[in-house]
Amino acid sequence: MKRKKEIMAALLIVVFLLAFTACSDKGAVDSEAEKTEEESGSEVISSGFEEVEETPVGEKVIEETPVGEKPEEVENEGETLFISASVLNVRSDEGINGSIIGKIIKGSQVKVIETVFDEAGSPNWHKIEYEHQNGDYGWVSADYTVKDKMEFLGPGYADIDFSPQEKPEEYDNNPRVTVNGIYLTGYSAGSAKLDKMIDLADRTKINAFVINMKDDNGTMLFETDIAAEMSPRANLSVPVKDIASVMKKIKDHDIYTIARIVCFVDPKYVKEHPEAGVIYKNSGAPFYFKDNVQWSSAYNRELWKYVVGVAKEAAEAGFNEIQFDYVRFPTSNGGKKDAYLDYRNELGESKPLAIQNFLKYAREELEPYEVYISADVFGLVGSVGDDMGIGQYWEAISNVVDYISPMMYPSHYGPGVYGLSVPDAFPYETIYRCTNDSIMKNMNIETPAIVRPWIQDFTATYVDGHIRYGAEQIRAQIKGLNDNGVEGFMLWNPSNNYDEGGVEKE
Repeated sequence: MKRKKEIMAALLIVVFLLAFTACSDKGAVDSEAEKTEEESGSEVISSGFEEVEETPVGEKVIEETPVGEKPEEVENEGETLFISASVLNVRSDEGINGSIIGKIIKGSQVKVIETVFDEAGSPNWHKIEYEHQNGDYGWVSADYTVKDKMEFLGPGYADIDFSPQEKPEEYDNNPRVTVNGIYLTGYSAGSAKLDKMIDLADRTKINAFVINMKDDNGTMLFETDIAAEMSPRANLSVPVKDIASVMKKIKDHDIYTIARIVCFVDPKYVKEHPEAGVIYKNSGAPFYFKDNVQWSSAYNRELWKYVVGVAKEAAEAGFNEIQFDYVRFPTSNGGKKDAYLDYRNELGESKPLAIQNFLKYAREELEPYEVYISADVFGLVGSVGDDMGIGQYWEAISNVVDYISPMMYPSHYGPGVYGLSVPDAFPYETIYRCTNDSIMKNMNIETPAIVRPWIQDFTATYVDGHIRYGAEQIRAQIKGLNDNGVEGFMLWNPSNNYDEGGVEKE
């Protein structure tokens, strides 16, 4: 019976997997008419491009088999188990007649308080600690719990480091800040628009800028020594000629600075170093993901050195934090495209291990610079039990960085995700659910990163059933964060035109 349930659960997962409906890692709206980077179209995830199949959380919840006569309850306090079903109902009492008080996602670690056995002496229901949602505990079906997470993770996750990590509580010369941030292109930072952004920060709750240090095209914010050495094209047409004066102007207004560094999408670098590019196994031809841009391999150690070298020069310029974006492999339809893509994996690492090892390398190299480290991840990474085929396994990343930033744009979730017909039309509910899942994921490790999401400040006209995003929708998203105990956030608008009504000072 248990095997039959597992097969049915797997079939349900296949049936309800949905592709992302949005473009790029960050957002998809028209660029401003001025000289603005075209970051809205970074990666189109749709048929014919790099598809990510998503789990429509809330639509494929496992329904448990009714129990017969109520067996004896056995004290089983202290045992730790993991949820193996994609999404599992948590009930007020054992049995399917218990009311549903919440849902728990695959991979969640739970502490057992009591166990109910069936007539054959097998565990049937577990009473678990369940403090993050409604009530202090709840009941889950024992059929979908395992003692070892590797039973459902598989060998590709065996070498991931889940041990507690040493992380800075706070640097004396770089105190932590609860970030209310906005994104700035390099051109905004290097033009008169910077003064407008500073004025916005002075008048609102905005207290941080996320500025492109190395953008999606591989272009530097300012000329760097590492680019001169390893990718000279990256120093051409830099938008900022005097980084010291720009940083001083920003710092004079007590604005926290975050250097966004695009890691493994770098057309300039891969053009000069073709050995770093993802290729097709059969032909050896470059693998392009949009506009003839070849994806770089996250396995390439020389590219690691280059990316971290850029981070070091950003730290030397005065940035408080380094934010690694596109810290992943290309979307591969849940790993199906791996059959014909060559990532140049010379060390035989799994994707999630390679991403974790890169971030651990970055932390080690950047430690003397006393900057915090953050990583951007897909929003659904916090709501699924694997790495989505792109190397972004939540626990592996959260365990080694200071801040983890899921991109929770409601427009990036397909119809039915979280049980919402059009997530874009439900900004509060979407943000609440994915934040809740992310917080629960963090409970699986001892040294998790602080969750600081990206949220949406643009209207996704490409989404059927979309709504216009303005001040009300921004406030709704922030409330979804706050109701889960998350205070920090970053607003994304590729044109850098923000609706200040959503971030007015109280």
